[in-house]
Amino acid sequence: MTSEQSPAELIPAELLEKIKDPVWRMSNLYKIITKDEDSDDDEGMVVTFRPNRAQRRLIARLHHRNIILKARQMGFTTLIALLWLDTALFSKSPIRCGIIAQDRETAESIFKGKIRYAYDNLPEVLRQMFPLKTENASELEFSHNNATIRVATSMRGGTTHRLHVSEFGKICAKTPDKAKEVITGSIPSVPKSGILVIESTAEGQEGPFYEMTERAAAQQEQGTALTPKDYRFHFFAWWEMPEYELDADAVIVTDTMHRYFNDVEARIGREIAPEKRAWYCATMEADFSGDQSLMWQEYPSYREEAFQLSTQGCYYTNQLSLARKSGRVLTTIPRVMAPVNTFWDIGKGDMTSIWLHQRVGMENRFIGYYEESGEDLDHFSNYLQGLGFVFGTHYLPHEAAHKRIAENKAASRSIQDMMEGLMPGQRFHVVPVTPSITAGIQSVRNVFGSCYFDETACRQGLKRLATYKKEWDKRNGCFKTTPVHDDASHGSDAFRQFGQEADGGNQFHNGFTTPSMGGPSGQRFRRRGSGMAV
Repeated sequence: MTSEQSPAELIPAELLEKIKDPVWRMSNLYKIITKDEDSDDDEGMVVTFRPNRAQRRLIARLHHRNIILKARQMGFTTLIALLWLDTALFSKSPIRCGIIAQDRETAESIFKGKIRYAYDNLPEVLRQMFPLKTENASELEFSHNNATIRVATSMRGGTTHRLHVSEFGKICAKTPDKAKEVITGSIPSVPKSGILVIESTAEGQEGPFYEMTERAAAQQEQGTALTPKDYRFHFFAWWEMPEYELDADAVIVTDTMHRYFNDVEARIGREIAPEKRAWYCATMEADFSGDQSLMWQEYPSYREEAFQLSTQGCYYTNQLSLARKSGRVLTTIPRVMAPVNTFWDIGKGDMTSIWLHQRVGMENRFIGYYEESGEDLDHFSNYLQGLGFVFGTHYLPHEAAHKRIAENKAASRSIQDMMEGLMPGQRFHVVPVTPSITAGIQSVRNVFGSCYFDETACRQGLKRLATYKKEWDKRNGCFKTTPVHDDASHGSDAFRQFGQEADGGNQFHNGFTTPSMGGPSGQRFRRRGSGMAV
């Protein structure tokens, strides 16, 4: 190249005309390293990137804000990394493009293995046309337009015209503080005219990714016109991938799994071929030890399934199902003139959970649920006293009676002692220890038929009951008799205090006569004895 020639002048006229077309560029210009499934070579092979069907569908439907719920390994991170690189290279303005990864190792892999690799393997004349101004381990800046592309675990400060948040569901589940940083710092950095893409596999029925996905999907179902601030919902199922197939004669597909696939076919309106059924069953056994709930999460067949939780091994599946079918889970339950009882599980350095309950006739109405981690007892006493209820009895777990030994033995107090000091005049009762957790769980089942739930106020508590399950014995391939100790166990242990008391004959007499949930409409509640409306 002479000093009089620009890099663009050295590009063959045919190529120069082609690179004006972004569609051509995305299918012909960028090199990637891909895994060859038929080879044992861990190094992979270099190929020219060409968007698959799902990726082309995403490009065609891109909105200003996008949220993607997807199956694993569909290549969306690769697609968007190259799309952002292409945008930075061919923009006429100093555009800023960013990718947020779930951790530093992933960020480095995306930057080096996708963005830097694709740039380094451009034709030499194009790299001369788009020279680097600065570069480091996470960012490239180009001399011809001062555009940048960066990969990091956060993208705070300044304007980011193109932002991709990768595996946001996992960020929300594993590092809530980082998820909050993304929501409060990174997402607001994208202007109204910019493009934001949030994508992930599912990760449980809670957290910002779940809530954002459900809201976007609801808007799509309602046909609501989207503003630049609304998220367009995109869903990509495992069966859309042509390569997700195996020899149908080499894999046993049980009758149970065939029934599952037939149900999926009815939902999605298309056939699940034998080869795809074989791939699904083989993947479930090899990668997830036969746990289909993990397949729903990582390889969903339809949107609702992605966040669906397996009921296999759950303690209260039948009881909750019957409660819903019989109309005992209501959107709201009216508060009546009756004392409110509470049932507790007090965490040792972790979560404390509280159910709020009223006894009305023969009905046990649960009108609220509260949980919090890392807080002292005064936090919970302040919370309860701030509700304005007239309380009946606070039922504490058996360990609440144990004295906590202080340096001065005279100052040693139990949790019950401390609660009575924090809430003077209130009545506390310690529920005796159950002979076994299994016996306590059976007590809950025995009295569940009398329970009514305010779904709005008890939403989190109902999730805890729904996901309270037995431990899985990987060695023997069956469930143990002991429950998993996780967040669900705290809310369920608190509810077990109620079950043990109710099954033991406690009628929670409140001194009031009130109609049942099925009583005549308009009937007045009558007050007998002392008490206040709540």
